[in-house]
Amino acid sequence: MTDTLTPAPAVYTDPTGADRHLPDPEADARVRADDRGHVFHSWSAQALIDPLPIAAGEGSTFWDYNGNAYLDFSSQLVNLNLGHQHPDLVQAIQNQAGRLTTIQPSMANDVRGELARRIAEVAGDGFEKVFFTNGGADANENAVRMARLVTGRRKVLSMYRSYHGNTTTAISLTGDPRRWPNEPADGSTAKFFGPYPYRSAFHSSSAEEETQRALEHLEQTIVLEGATTIAAIIIETIVGTNGVLVPPPGYLTGVRELCDRYGIVYIADEVMVGFGRVGEWFAFQAFDVKPDLITFAKGVNSGYVPLGGVVISDTIASHFDTVSFPGGLTYSGHPLACAAGVATFEVFERDGILERVRDLGSRVVEPRLRDLASRHPSVGDVRGMGLFWAIELVKDRKTREQLVPFNASGTDAAPIAAVAAACKREGVWPFTHFNRVHVAPPLVITEDELVRGLDVIARALSTADEYVTR
Repeated sequence: MTDTLTPAPAVYTDPTGADRHLPDPEADARVRADDRGHVFHSWSAQALIDPLPIAAGEGSTFWDYNGNAYLDFSSQLVNLNLGHQHPDLVQAIQNQAGRLTTIQPSMANDVRGELARRIAEVAGDGFEKVFFTNGGADANENAVRMARLVTGRRKVLSMYRSYHGNTTTAISLTGDPRRWPNEPADGSTAKFFGPYPYRSAFHSSSAEEETQRALEHLEQTIVLEGATTIAAIIIETIVGTNGVLVPPPGYLTGVRELCDRYGIVYIADEVMVGFGRVGEWFAFQAFDVKPDLITFAKGVNSGYVPLGGVVISDTIASHFDTVSFPGGLTYSGHPLACAAGVATFEVFERDGILERVRDLGSRVVEPRLRDLASRHPSVGDVRGMGLFWAIELVKDRKTREQLVPFNASGTDAAPIAAVAAACKREGVWPFTHFNRVHVAPPLVITEDELVRGLDVIARALSTADEYVTR
């Protein structure tokens, strides 16, 4: 499959017309000083960080003020699906700003309504309504609120290996260590183990066995937590930051059956994997399953203006036909964000983005990662779909001891930090988490760029190989 994407502008200039790809040490110093003096960063000890000042971006590449170019293999936070400065999205925002910058959500707006219709259409039969939010965390918050109101129950189940956002209920549902210092928060949540064939909590020997045992465990959790107390189960269709864990065959359909059996709402968290990341509009569509609520953000407009939302099944939406939904946001369905979202649909359809992602994933990424795994003793497992993959690194393939400990920091994290540094030295900005390197470039990346980035990662893994014990 050849690249037929609309090209981005060749060079970006600042308002004075200067080439922003050239070194500008004065601008670098000014941006760094303002950031370090006044910006309070998320998930960070403020005195221990030194964020890189970024001058410009274009397509799959961004530049710092010293003229260094980085291939963005993380799509920033796995949200920049159409890349930096896509001309169609930029133009849509400019056009919308020229006629109506903002309007309150209680009024009807053309781009808000069009985007909601387009999202509902690709979600499939049984979905007609969309509630817009500012991002993924508040999408999950409001999905849970809907489930609790419809069922009259309070408790929500989620996986230990998960991330659902930083707001009160979303962080309580999160399984990864970012939850720990925020507890107690929403006390009406409980955790369960999802499937993870490479590190099975159920001592499974096959994908089929993992599915069976993981579903048995989930049903036991439902029963022991009290089925009549559970409003919803929320699952990242493919677990994102916590492992790129693709559910084994039959698992999600089994979850759907359990939800139907016990009257539980099934929420699919598609914040990271929705809108083309794995070659489908929504990742659940690759697994022959239909949730009751779908949460989204990130790729809906590549984060050009903050936007998220909940796609609501007709059954749940009808509950609120004559009963007021007790929730709302000032910027729900912001026109600038929705204009970029409508443009996103047009680009996807014109440029065959879904087909392109499936092609690049199966023809380029998967075979190269399989080959990489055969050549590097530090690679324990590779897994993924489309343009969303993980390389899991180990010290010992036999025992599967992780390259770095769970939730490592400081010197304990030095091996994975060394791998990331090796990538950056060759102009690739990687996504690393715990003992993994994730592959999540913009969906508009050229094949040449994709191959170059994978080659850089392959060379960087020689650094990880030095820590292998046998």
